[in-house]
Amino acid sequence: MKILFLTFYFEPDLSAGSFRNTSLLKELLNHLNSDDTVDVITTQPNRYDSFKAEAKSIEEIKEGVVVNRITIPEHGSGIVGQIKSYKEFYFKALSLTKDKSYDLVYASSSRLFTAYLGSKIARKKKAKLYLDIRDIFRETITDLYKNKIINMGLNFVLKPIENYTFGRAGHINLVSKGFKSYFENYKKAEYSFFTNGIDDLFLSLPSKKREEKKSEVKTIIYGGNIGEGQGLDLIIPNIAKRLLGTHKFQIIGDGGAREKLEKKLKVNNIENVELIPPVSRNELINYYQKADYLFLHLNKHKAFERVLPSKLFEYGTFNKPIIAGVDGYAKEFLKENMSNLILFEPTNADQLYNSLKNFVYKNEERIEFKKNYSRLEINRRMSESIISFGNE
Repeated sequence: MKILFLTFYFEPDLSAGSFRNTSLLKELLNHLNSDDTVDVITTQPNRYDSFKAEAKSIEEIKEGVVVNRITIPEHGSGIVGQIKSYKEFYFKALSLTKDKSYDLVYASSSRLFTAYLGSKIARKKKAKLYLDIRDIFRETITDLYKNKIINMGLNFVLKPIENYTFGRAGHINLVSKGFKSYFENYKKAEYSFFTNGIDDLFLSLPSKKREEKKSEVKTIIYGGNIGEGQGLDLIIPNIAKRLLGTHKFQIIGDGGAREKLEKKLKVNNIENVELIPPVSRNELINYYQKADYLFLHLNKHKAFERVLPSKLFEYGTFNKPIIAGVDGYAKEFLKENMSNLILFEPTNADQLYNSLKNFVYKNEERIEFKKNYSRLEINRRMSESIISFGNE
């Protein structure tokens, strides 16, 4: 079987898509026959302009398995920059696959267009299409833009692209069950729900590193993207000001809304928030281990009620309390699968403040959660699903 593996992000980039697809490929290789081949088409590390990593443009992992990394222009997380980057990825990927044949195209996509590219190539090569959907791009983008004329334009362009993309797929994996109702009209595909998972890097942490940390000023940490979707500028300045003297925040990462957050912190003279550029996963773990609370927030938009943030799977491996400003499916998932939580309505600083004030601090290992959501086990089942679909 000849497999094309499409993912915009891949090792050594820092992103949920990179971690997910790099580990999935490694597991997929364990399920291949000796005459199977895999072409991986991805990009050079680009998730954050402030984080650089070296990677080979062409890397042969083993015989018959080659990773092609396309260099794309720096985009600074802006919409225009991202469009230019995806355009470069799109046309270079079409060029790389021009004279090749495939039996199966796998495409993992958060912003629709990698999935669209997969559909385009699968049609050209008369190959089967397996999509891994990590976000509902059209719903998210139209929810962020409230202008009716802009929304009409976006829907006019994106709806046909969605129909073209999802209508071609024989199998669609959704990382969140919250996406299920959105895909009800695409009846051709078989569906699975392989979520994000916990990497061995987090599961193998020594238990002594998980011990309760006692300090007068408690540290609340967030590590990840700082974009409109996270809405950190709508919660961090408000809550930090009220917690001065008892709590401090460490925000690690970068993204399109970082500047907005910085400005609000400066205007309000917030002194107990430290902004830290993106760091490697090992460094991030060190920050997590030293913190008292692990923080997550999603902006107050209807589209985000469907999502299941990958960050939760990292946080769940630590014994520390998780503070989560989420609604919808993510809130349900947390209640069903985790303990030692502070849940609050997104952007509601009053509710968070009162919950923190009344919270009895404790450390608690989430044994069942770690057992149920091992990335290794999820990847094993997903790899079997991909191979089985390809052999049908």
